[in-house]
Amino acid sequence: MNGGGLNGPGRELGAFLRSRRERLAPADVGLPGSPRRRTPGLRRGEVAELAGISSSWYAWLEQGRVRTSEQVLRSVARALRLAPDETAHVMSFVERTAPAEQPPGWVSRNLLSLVESLAPNPAVVLDPHWDLLAWNPGYTALLTDLARLAPKQRNLLWLVFRWPPARALLASWEPEARSLLGQFRAKAARHPEDSRYAEITEELLADPDAARWYGRRETSAFHPAVRHFRHPVAGDLRLRYVKLAAVDEPGHHLLAYLPDDRATEKALKVLVG
Repeated sequence: MNGGGLNGPGRELGAFLRSRRERLAPADVGLPGSPRRRTPGLRRGEVAELAGISSSWYAWLEQGRVRTSEQVLRSVARALRLAPDETAHVMSFVERTAPAEQPPGWVSRNLLSLVESLAPNPAVVLDPHWDLLAWNPGYTALLTDLARLAPKQRNLLWLVFRWPPARALLASWEPEARSLLGQFRAKAARHPEDSRYAEITEELLADPDAARWYGRRETSAFHPAVRHFRHPVAGDLRLRYVKLAAVDEPGHHLLAYLPDDRATEKALKVLVG
């Protein structure tokens, strides 16, 4: 742990902690209220006391002036009554050794073969920015022909928020869009110097819904789930999202959409042909 000047990830972590502190009332954590409070939420000193750290250290943490340990961040998360996804977001700021990076857009032959072999089930390879690097005919049939999109638009966030058919295609568009945006925000917050994250964020903020949710600093984590699609050709489809990390390709993930019932399994076979 050491002090130092302000840094991008530190500022983002501090702003997130402050936003969660301000939403708590003293009664939420078993403290007596006070009529003298001029601002909403807990005081920094109260959070520090609940977390078992000094007031000055917590103040520096909110100001982005210090790096701290996993143990301290877990204590702060508990003090702020963070949800599991919010705690995971906070813990992601613990510095770890970064994996070696591959050239942009590179996908191994093995991963490409795996994506193809999953057809007719839709499958795609994502990079850390949610850019789509490879896809199979099932993914094209489910959504759209990504090869016809501009390279910057071949991105999962762009498809969900900026591609008009998405809101009709996804039966539960709002909760799924908010979850995806929360995952993106949590990841982008740790890389404020990354120009691609900044570029995607700028594009997303042109959407009123994305701008509103992004401003609330909502974060989330990926959870396997069944998604309901209303496809214009295949009808109702129920697909299980499975996301796998490629161990030998740091930063790459395989996202597969597996049928959750027989009707969906048959519909995908007809759709892909």
